Order: sequence, then structure tokens, then C-alpha cells
Amino acid sequence: MYRAPRIAPDQLRRRIEPPVPAQPPEPAWEAEDVYEDEPEPPRRRRGWGWWLLKWSMLLGIWGGIAGGITVLLFAWDLPRPETALDATRRPSLTLEDRSGQIFATYGDIVGDSLRIADMPAFLPAAAVAVEDRRFYHHFGIDLIGVARAVSVNLRAGRLVQGGSTITQQVAKNLFLTSAKTFRRKVQEVLLTLWLEQHFSKQEILEIWLNRVYLGSGAWGVDAAARLYFGVSARNLTLWQAAVIAGLPQAPSRFSPRVNPGAAAARAREVLGAMADTGAVTAELAQAAANQISFPPRPATAGWFADWAAERAESILPADADAAVRTTLDLRMQAVVEARIAAMLDGPGAAANVGQAAVIVIDAASGAIRAMAGGRDYRSSPFNRAVAARRQPGSSFKPFIWLAALEGGAKPDDTVLDAPIRLGSWSPGNFDGKFRGTITLEEALAHSVNTASVRLLIQAGGPKVVAAVAQRLGITAVLPNNDTLALGTGEVSLIELAGAYCAFFNGGLKVTPRGIEGVRAVKPVALPAVAPARVIEVDQAAMMVRMLAAAVARGSGTAAALPGRFVAGKSGTTQDFKDAWFIGGLGGGPAGGMVIGVWMGNDDNALMKNVTGGSLPARLFHDIAAEIGPR
Repeated sequence: MYRAPRIAPDQLRRRIEPPVPAQPPEPAWEAEDVYEDEPEPPRRRRGWGWWLLKWSMLLGIWGGIAGGITVLLFAWDLPRPETALDATRRPSLTLEDRSGQIFATYGDIVGDSLRIADMPAFLPAAAVAVEDRRFYHHFGIDLIGVARAVSVNLRAGRLVQGGSTITQQVAKNLFLTSAKTFRRKVQEVLLTLWLEQHFSKQEILEIWLNRVYLGSGAWGVDAAARLYFGVSARNLTLWQAAVIAGLPQAPSRFSPRVNPGAAAARAREVLGAMADTGAVTAELAQAAANQISFPPRPATAGWFADWAAERAESILPADADAAVRTTLDLRMQAVVEARIAAMLDGPGAAANVGQAAVIVIDAASGAIRAMAGGRDYRSSPFNRAVAARRQPGSSFKPFIWLAALEGGAKPDDTVLDAPIRLGSWSPGNFDGKFRGTITLEEALAHSVNTASVRLLIQAGGPKVVAAVAQRLGITAVLPNNDTLALGTGEVSLIELAGAYCAFFNGGLKVTPRGIEGVRAVKPVALPAVAPARVIEVDQAAMMVRMLAAAVARGSGTAAALPGRFVAGKSGTTQDFKDAWFIGGLGGGPAGGMVIGVWMGNDDNALMKNVTGGSLPARLFHDIAAEIGPR
């Protein structure tokens, strides 16, 4: 019998249990690779150059990312340069006097857009010499110029020199504001680089010459040439070009219209810079400097300019440039302003007279030849000739005398000068005297108050007289009581002088006006107001006769001019608050001139015994002696 071999229990367990996977054999090492006693060799150390390169690359990458983000932050709101070159501007309004000379500007004035080839060569040369000598040699930012400016400013201890190039000025003036911020400066640099990439140096200089601000609203050299010298930039002389090239640094301070002395000194600096850079010879620069000469400083005419511009606004085309030919005579305006200054600085100061207003009107047409609304426009632009309403006193009396003539009276008729009482009111004469029965002519010549009240009553009362005054041009609402006989209604100088024109032009009402014509993109029709007859011819002649008597032997003798026809009427209000003289030179169909004068104080402070027949009549005389028909 076969008997199986005996198996031990542990062997049996090994058969039942799953076999353990065999472990991979240990790698065989060759005997020569095993060093039990020899240490592992050290790793090779990298040098500092490798670390510098590594960190430079990392910093460069992150710096580039940061720089790109920074540029995006500064550039996201930049204007599109290609569209900003055609940026909009304020429409310009240019005011010319009756001869065509520009005396005031509003808005932005732009002349012809000129190529450099159209200009005299010394004009762009002057700009480069004084504004950016290295213009043709830098990439838009002049690092040498910036360093020089910093050095100069540090030595001076204040900002005396800038480092901006012409390209930077174009970038700033054309595309950006004048805000002094870091953001604006970075944007200026970005736009400067853009300009240098897209335009040639000549094109950038051309843009600058046509777009730079040169004071008084003038943008570009052609506008400035026309404004300051009355010629195109094509025809500038060397010294005139130097004046214009010197303006960008401080347009107001170096303006020939504001400070001729400073403008001349700056022009000599420009000529010196041109000689230093070789743009002209030293001899030519000196010859040009000797030729610098500006005409006498023009009259301010600010009050008239504002008044005329306001009236032109309603008839001008919207959003378009316009030039307005006005009625102003700059020669007469200069006389008026000079005479006012002399009167107020002399006798006026002694008599506590703070202000004066004068208007000169052509009696036949109503054209205003001169207007001064105070003693100095720059310190007080308020127009006292137009906007102020004051009591005219006895200068209102001619309307009462005219009402009497229209009621059938004649200059040789008589009126009683004697005490009169109307209720509780008993007006007296300025001199305290009563003359008894006198002619209407003598009563007006001596400005008799009692006669004025009696004539007002005889003519039909204050309503009748007010209607006469309003028919001649007085627009104010006048008091409906007998005090109107003494001029208690408040009127403006322009309407009172305008109403007097009918006395001197044969009886025609004219409306004071300041505009002769308008040039704009489309024809502009001026509203026409034909003179209307408001006084019969013979009655106008009677009025002139009586007003002439007031100057010849009455209250207005201080206005008389030997050998010249003068007629007019003085006026003084209570306590010497207001003093007037309204008079005419010449008369009849030719009209002559009407000159209106007012004196007083803005705060109604009392003057020292100033009557209409004293300082106002003297001021009329001084002005009339230099202007008007002879």
C-alpha cells in the first residue's frame, strides 16, 4: 500500500497561504563602485554672475510688466492725438473801430494756417532760438536742457528756467490741460514721443507756430501779427517777429498792448538769442533792436467794447467767428479817457469827485464815437455811462421847455420867476434869488427852478412832459408829480445824451448805436432804425438857440469854446450828489456831436460844491477842444 509522505504543519500552512511576490533583486554593484571609506564629492557652486543674470532677468520681466501696467494707467484716458489736432475752440469776436483798427477781441482768434515756407525765415528761427535751441537734435525730450534748467534753478533758489521743448509744448497745449500734476507730466512725455514718431521736426514746429497762445485771445503767429501789428505773419519784419516769438513765455506780461516796455525788452532778448545761435548776425540783431517802436498805447475802450459785444451777440451766427466794424473813433476815445483822468486826478480829487462818465454821439446818426464808463476800466468795468441811473437835475429841463414850445410858446415869451408853493412843496432857485418876469430863453440859460415848475404846469403837467422826453428817447419811468420839473426822475447818461441829439440834428430821433457792419461765415443783416421826426424843425432851432444862450451867458459858460458853436445844459442834484453837462458842437442837418458828461460818487458821497456848470462843463470844454467839427 502506498503511503503519502508526512507533511509538517508549517509546511502545510505555507502551501495554503498565497505565495508572496518575489522582491526584485537588489541592483548589482560592481566592486569598483563601492567606496566604503571615501566621501561623496561636493557639488559645483555657481558664481555671482549667474545669480546676477538670473535676478536681472526676473526683475526685467516683472519691471516690464509693472511698466506696462503703469503706462496703461497713465494712457487709458489720453486723447486721441490724431483727432486732437483738429480740436474745437471758442468762436472769436473781433471788434474794429470805424477805421478798421482792432481794439478788442473775445473768444479764440486764429489767423491763417501757414506753412513754414509762407513765413519769413527769421520767424521760425526766432522761435527755436528762444524756446528750444536743441530742437533739431533731441528726440522730443531735451535731457541736456532739463539738466541745465535744474542747475540754473538750484543756483537761483527758485524756478527761473524751464526745460520743456517745443514738442512738449505742442503736446501740452494741444492735448492736455495746464494742471501741474505728475499724471499730466507723464502723459505729456507719452504724447511727446508719439508726436516725434508721427511728425517731422518741421511739421512739429509748424504746428507750434500755428497753435501757440500769444495773448489777447490770439492763437498762432498769424493771428498775433494781425492783432498786434495789423499785418499777416507773412509780412512781419525781424523786430516784429522777435516780439511775437517772445510772447509764449508770458503772453500777458509781454503783450505790446498791455506793456510795450516789457515787450520791447523781451524782443531784444530774442534778438540776442538769435545772434547767439547764428540765426542772424549780431549787427542785424542790433539794427532790428533799434527799430523796435510801438504806437502810443491805445485807449482802453473796454466799456464800449463790452457794450457793443453784448449787442452784437443777438445778431451773430452761432458758433462762428465774426468781425464787427463799430462806430468807435479810437482817437476820440483816447482824448476822452485822458481828459477824464486829468480832471479826476486834479480838480476832481480836491472836490471829492470819485467817478466820471462821458459819451460822445454823432447827432445825425446816433453813432457812438467814444464811451467811458468810469475813470479806469481795469479797476472798475462797471459802465456808468449805460448802466447807472441817476437824477439829471436841471439837465432834464430842455424837455419841459420843448413841451412849452409845442404848446405855442416862443423863446422870447415871458415866465414869472417868483416864489411858488404847491401843497407843502415850495421850490426855490439855486442862487436864492428871484428875477421877476423873464423870457423863456433867460429862464433856461440861468436854470431857473420856479420858471421850470410854472412851465411844466402850463404845458399840461408831468405826464405831458414825460411823454415828450420819452418820445425823444428817454426810456426810464419818470415820476408823475411836479418835482419832475427839477429832474427828479432817474436816467442813464446814454439815453439823456441820445435824446439831446434831436435838438441838434433838426428834430430827428436817433437811437444810440455802436455797430456799423458784421463779417461772418454768412451775411448778417443789421436791424435798421430810420431816424423819425420827433420835433418840428423850427422848434428844434429854437431849442438850440436857448441852449446856446446857456453857454454864452448862463450856467454853462465854462463849456464855451472861442470861435466854435457850443450849446448845452448843466444839471446838479440836491446836496451835490450828481453833476451833469450835456451839450452839442455844431448843429442843424449835419448834426454835429453831442457830448454827455456825468460826475459823482458810486456811494452817493457828497461832492464839494460841484455843479454841472463847474467841473462837468470844464470837462466838456476840454474834450470838445480836441474833437468834433470846427
